[in-house]
Amino acid sequence: MSVLKVYNPIDLEIDHGDGVYVYSEDGTRYLDFTSGIGVLSLGYSHPALIQALKDQAEKVWHCSNLFKIEKQNVVAEKIVKNSFASSVFFCNSGAEATETSIKVARKYFFDKGKKNKNKIITFKGAFHGRTLASLYAANNKTHIEGFGPKVDGFTNIPFGDHDALKNAIDKNTAAIMVETILGEGGIKVIPLECLNGLRKICDENDILLILDEVQCGVGRTGKFFAFEWSEIEPDIVPIAKGIGGGFPIGACLLNKKVTACMGVGTHGSTFGGNPLAMSVANVVLDHVLKKDFLDHVQSTGKYLKDLLEKEVTERYKDFILEIRGQGLMLGIKTNIENEMIIEKMRAEKLLTVKASDNVIRLLPPLILQKSHVDEAIDKILKALSKL
Repeated sequence: MSVLKVYNPIDLEIDHGDGVYVYSEDGTRYLDFTSGIGVLSLGYSHPALIQALKDQAEKVWHCSNLFKIEKQNVVAEKIVKNSFASSVFFCNSGAEATETSIKVARKYFFDKGKKNKNKIITFKGAFHGRTLASLYAANNKTHIEGFGPKVDGFTNIPFGDHDALKNAIDKNTAAIMVETILGEGGIKVIPLECLNGLRKICDENDILLILDEVQCGVGRTGKFFAFEWSEIEPDIVPIAKGIGGGFPIGACLLNKKVTACMGVGTHGSTFGGNPLAMSVANVVLDHVLKKDFLDHVQSTGKYLKDLLEKEVTERYKDFILEIRGQGLMLGIKTNIENEMIIEKMRAEKLLTVKASDNVIRLLPPLILQKSHVDEAIDKILKALSKL
């Protein structure tokens, strides 16, 4: 094969999808609780997304940011109107969005005459992308091995260790960056009191708060952003995945305070904010920002979590240890190899994805119905019965 072998895909090729289901080449139907790892917010083959893409494709696919792209303004205004943000930078992925966050945090203090205030505190178990800076921000030994020299400027501390956080802060700390819910790290939700505490620490020490919502944002928890379950506002938020509904797009959201440090020429992206991406994102936001849509995610997520705790954990409490997460970003913590259980689920025609800490991630499309939840629980129970 000519494709660089950096992935190890299972022997299953998806031919097409419809709603919350995907179909293999032989026509076998699977209930998909991966959503392309939290990407397909409106499911497969959503007619409004298809139409938006078709309509734009007949006009212009790509237009350099040398020229005005009005749909960028339309999408940005929808985000700003419904969030803490004052401005939005569009890119193509979550990694690019987190890289932008890092650059903005450092540029903000540089412009204030604090050239050495550039250190960013991050947490073990996090995942912020596969570019060099984002890799060293997360400091996962498996991911960074062989890619030296080290990218400096990050202090990586244990997740949830308040003393380590206080000890890591010094006069050169520019930002604290953390996922509001650790995705790859095992579906670990930051408690609301801890989010409040992070905001307080940042305010007291003139530090920016970066909340990485690449996976947990854009409706996944039943709020537009996961941090909205608290009473705080961050300074910078990178997003991606769900906002494109399957089309590559990322964005970095900035509050008014930090927006001013980024002027013409300070950052850019050839494909960022292209007309195709903006057309799709515009439709996704039209759906996700409706209150009844977010209410639906909350109620369906609660229904799923309740059944997992009552039907699955109670019945298999010897090896199902905990149900984690919020909304439709849930994790099953087990003491059996998670890949073994995922394989059994796949045999029952349910697709799930692993996470660290021996967790099985459940990331279904946000259009999931309670009937689909019932179907999933039945498949999970059948899978576990065959261990």
